[in-house]
Amino acid sequence: MRSHTTRTAAGLGAALSLVLLSACAAEGGPASGSASESGTDAQEAPDATEVQSRTPRVAVTYDGGILVLDAMSLEPVGDIKLEGFNRLNPAGDERHLMVSTGGEFRALDLGTWAEAHGDHAHYWTAEPTLTGTAYDAVEPGHVVVHEGRTALFDDGTGLVRVIDSEHVADADAAAREHTTPSAHHGVAVELSDDTLVVSEGTEEARTGIRVLDGDDEEIASSDDCPGVHGEAVAADEAVVIGCEDGAVVYADGKITKVDAPDAYGRIGNQAGTEASPVVLGDYKTDEDAELERPTRVSLIDTRDGGLELVDLPSSYTFRSLARGDDGEALVLGTDGQVHVIDPGSAKLTKSIPVIDEWTEPVEWQDPRPAILALDGSVYVTDPATDSIHAIDVETGEVWKSAELGVTPNELNGVLGTEPHTH
Repeated sequence: MRSHTTRTAAGLGAALSLVLLSACAAEGGPASGSASESGTDAQEAPDATEVQSRTPRVAVTYDGGILVLDAMSLEPVGDIKLEGFNRLNPAGDERHLMVSTGGEFRALDLGTWAEAHGDHAHYWTAEPTLTGTAYDAVEPGHVVVHEGRTALFDDGTGLVRVIDSEHVADADAAAREHTTPSAHHGVAVELSDDTLVVSEGTEEARTGIRVLDGDDEEIASSDDCPGVHGEAVAADEAVVIGCEDGAVVYADGKITKVDAPDAYGRIGNQAGTEASPVVLGDYKTDEDAELERPTRVSLIDTRDGGLELVDLPSSYTFRSLARGDDGEALVLGTDGQVHVIDPGSAKLTKSIPVIDEWTEPVEWQDPRPAILALDGSVYVTDPATDSIHAIDVETGEVWKSAELGVTPNELNGVLGTEPHTH
């Protein structure tokens, strides 16, 4: 991984060049079926400042807003007030996040971008702002980013919108639209050949997936995935969708069922990476539990449909799964440790102490520790102490900690954009 000394110097250089911009979001909602933008004047670009690397930023939600931090110093660079329960999703352009909020997906600009001029790259940092670009949704659900495409799923209508990630914050961005036969809590992902993998179901039951070509013609389907939930994309564009009895894998034009070793073996949250053909998932076996606290995770090999279970020394939650830069499977346990699993051998290789032991709350919206892998580091939040910690997985070092002043809930971040020429 990259040297912390280099990255911290870059972050401090970016912090010193911080340019504050004033911006405000439009009042009122977007027009139905399209993105909208506020009527405020466009932002003016600040003066260029050349630094040595991109400027990653981390965002955490809290009750009443979203706090944005410099990922190197963990110092706050923005505090956006936003009422309600808000969810943070990747937008795909490494500058924005998509906020699932009341009746819409809204683009949150984390204020870090770059341009190339001849042989020089100029990086700008600005005050994060909630933009006026929003996509209306009756019930904003999953956002999936893959290969420069961002898929938004509206659980309330079954409408899927797929937008080029680099234009996701443009009010007039073109979008591919597809509506599922029935509204449901679903998910969709578009692959590089325009294939769309989309869940199938109703408000009462989710049953399987369909695979559509670029003209929305069905090329494959399966109704053998009860309780469809979540997705992950692994190496070679293999897509894993979770079921209550295992999972299904779409790869090389065909769908493969992955059977759980238990009659009820629910995989509902997954973490994948292009660095590995193996997908990390949760694993629950008590269908009647009000709140099951699992102590095993699943590893699905998308090459042959194999499934292995790994025992952990503690339980974990749906915000506990992540993947490291080298494909490591990372699980944040309720024992306060980040457990590192080699996906190839399915062995627990190390456990890194980070925070105190904690108990998962019964209500899923309530704050609980969360994990994020970003730019060679892993970040862990701790609602019990209103803090965040940065970890080097390779060395096991907690190399930075900070008090937030708010109780963190959701956690996400961006790398900062690569230089591009206008």
